[in-house]
Amino acid sequence: MEEDRRLTTRQAAELLGVKPATVYAYVSRGQLTSRRDPVGRGSSFDAGEVEALAARSRREAAAPSGEPSVRTSLTLIEPDRYYFRGVDAVELASRYRYEEVAEWLWSGSLAQGARFTAPPDSLAAARRAVDALPEHGGAVDRLRVATAAAAVADPLRFDLSPEAVLGSARCLIPTLVGALPQVGRNRFPADGRISRQLWARLTAREPDPDALAVLDLALGLLIDHDLAASTLAVRVAASARAHPYAVVSAGLGVLEGPLHGAAGRLAHRMLAEALERGGAAPVVADHLRAGRRVPGLGHRLYRGEDPRATALFARLEALPQAGPALGAAREVVATAAARRPGLHANVDLALAVLTVSCEMSAEAGETVFAVARTAGWIAHALEEYQERPLRMRPSGLYQGPRPPQPLP
Repeated sequence: MEEDRRLTTRQAAELLGVKPATVYAYVSRGQLTSRRDPVGRGSSFDAGEVEALAARSRREAAAPSGEPSVRTSLTLIEPDRYYFRGVDAVELASRYRYEEVAEWLWSGSLAQGARFTAPPDSLAAARRAVDALPEHGGAVDRLRVATAAAAVADPLRFDLSPEAVLGSARCLIPTLVGALPQVGRNRFPADGRISRQLWARLTAREPDPDALAVLDLALGLLIDHDLAASTLAVRVAASARAHPYAVVSAGLGVLEGPLHGAAGRLAHRMLAEALERGGAAPVVADHLRAGRRVPGLGHRLYRGEDPRATALFARLEALPQAGPALGAAREVVATAAARRPGLHANVDLALAVLTVSCEMSAEAGETVFAVARTAGWIAHALEEYQERPLRMRPSGLYQGPRPPQPLP
């Protein structure tokens, strides 16, 4: 029966709608496998594999033009809410811990009580690498270096099977957190939760249960948000079959841009200045006078308030120490909306309320974002590993001088 399901080169070309030479190009790119015909002079191809490639090609050809699109089963964003594998993401992150939400995104199964543990060798290598950085290095600098060190410490990193990738992910996330320097003396006992471990790297303040719950909620809400710029970089890296550590490094590189993960730092500074000056109106006015965007406002995917911000604001109301920063954030929204109606808070502003009220640094929001999104990047890598390799190879629209040109 298996022999009956083999196709000649000509049959495969007809099914794919290409020339026979293109069939061999698919073989060289790893999109098809061939078997030399022991009797004839040509090659044969598995019919199921050819049919699957033809179906993928038809789906991609039918994709809408304009913005690039990538098939995913992870996150769906609607004008007023978003979903992880079909489940309301806010409800999921509000009920379950960050590790459990990550497991859901990775596998579609809820692993209640999930714990992530850093291997001692990997953690030691990451800490040594981070400790060697200059003191002025930022949090994302440390996370990138820690990722590279953890990769070198993992000899099995090139195994791209789902089981191996998930094993690496469950080790990498606590390694990244554990490699960050602790803030202050941090006399408070740690437990296995990522949120508790991360708290000690963000502030010297004693963690009360309500504040820790807000941090854990933020981690769960930020795990994924469809194809943000850093996630697209992750998909490109995974398409080239980069190992999971390299995939995360690609995401971290893009995340450091001022228009992506660093937006939380700007919102933190704005709220801190508003509290120092006794009101948000003059701070907003300064931003507008300088021609700068007011940080923490607006999101092109939502017509109203960012649902992640709504969820965090609601939880922050239970924190007495968050009252002043929460009031300043609302004044920012009201002041900006008076000039531009329909401008709403996004998750960066809500995260800034948390970082300001809990005495964290300006870059703490960026750190939370990076740690949280690492789980989402792994989820996208797992999906991309199941697609044909190197499929994300757009063609450049050349606009230079037409050849031939004289040799310089």
